[in-house]
Amino acid sequence: MRVVGLMSGTSYDAIDAAAADLDLEGDTLVLTPLGMISTAYGDDLRAALSGALPPSRTDLATVCRLDTRIGRAFAAAAVRADRELCDGRADLMASHGQTVYHWAGAGRVHGTLQIGEPAWIAEATGRPVVSGFRTRDVAAGGQGAPLVSIVDVMWLRGRPGVPVALNLGGIGNLTVVPDAAAGEPLAFDTGPANALIDAAVRELAGSDASGAARSMDADGALAARGTVHEPLLRRLLEEPYYALPAPKTTGKELFHLPYLRAALAPFGPLSAEDVVATLTRLTARTVADAVRPYRATEVIVSGGGTRNPVLMRWLREELGGVGTGGGGDTGVPVRASDELGLPSGAKEAYAFAVLGWLTAHGLPGTVPSCTGARHPRVLGSITPGGAGLRLPEPPATPPARLTVRTDG
Repeated sequence: MRVVGLMSGTSYDAIDAAAADLDLEGDTLVLTPLGMISTAYGDDLRAALSGALPPSRTDLATVCRLDTRIGRAFAAAAVRADRELCDGRADLMASHGQTVYHWAGAGRVHGTLQIGEPAWIAEATGRPVVSGFRTRDVAAGGQGAPLVSIVDVMWLRGRPGVPVALNLGGIGNLTVVPDAAAGEPLAFDTGPANALIDAAVRELAGSDASGAARSMDADGALAARGTVHEPLLRRLLEEPYYALPAPKTTGKELFHLPYLRAALAPFGPLSAEDVVATLTRLTARTVADAVRPYRATEVIVSGGGTRNPVLMRWLREELGGVGTGGGGDTGVPVRASDELGLPSGAKEAYAFAVLGWLTAHGLPGTVPSCTGARHPRVLGSITPGGAGLRLPEPPATPPARLTVRTDG
């Protein structure tokens, strides 16, 4: 089955569309990557979305307009991915949509909302669409995240030691995959990855050399010029979320610009470079603190944070290593998911392609020990394509493993 996974994360800067051929061979799901395209949100849509997200106040008319506009943007990305990556022969679209609110409190998730109406995708492509993945896990008592954990478990199962998959998007999340005899896998959000860094850049860093407003610390340039402000770092590390037990999830409902402003308030004016350096160290420190108790033998990283060399270098420092293992390195090896066949910038989109495949085949898409749900559940809702809806039969042997085939 040829599936397009569509994803826009907590940085809400673009829609990633990754296409994959997915075939079941025995108990192994074989993923052959077909490529990824990324379609940036228009400046006006991104501004409208940013203006509606917490802690801003909004109304249902705004939500309706955003749901429609984002649905159309996802539809355009899906049409392009089908044409450019699948030669017009995609079988299924799997859309994560755009998370706009994750209702969490007292260690529980009470609800979650992703917008980007899938009917626009189905109408534009003629293909069935799986969407609304997170809500069923929440209804079953889970956190609704990190949903990529089932893909991480299938993908990393059987690797020696205790591999950890880490995604550095707006929010960081990880999946710990111990040997089956050593215990159940575990997954949770570590805290901000790029969320606070991006907020600081937009608030403090002004324009770049071309006159365009900065929205992120490209190549870690600001952090590299700054100095970590230790009192600010200590204040940020007092955030109670970090001490909560797993499974746990968070988002920009907590880690947003007003949160950063409140943290900065007790201090005198700080340069943009020093603030960004401090927040970059915060991400590296909190991720390493989250990884360390599980005695990880390797950390396999994906997401936009992999493009920040300062963040990656400091993460290696915090984990006691300086590279990817071998050559005299010590500590925990840190390597990009590209080394294992999944492009670091497209891994989550590929993961939702896998989740769509599981739903279409009537198979659960969650690991209860990772999300905290009472039971594994088939995820999402299916919007029929132009030819109606004909789903494949569930396989006699559900997949237990995932392998990535990159040899063509």
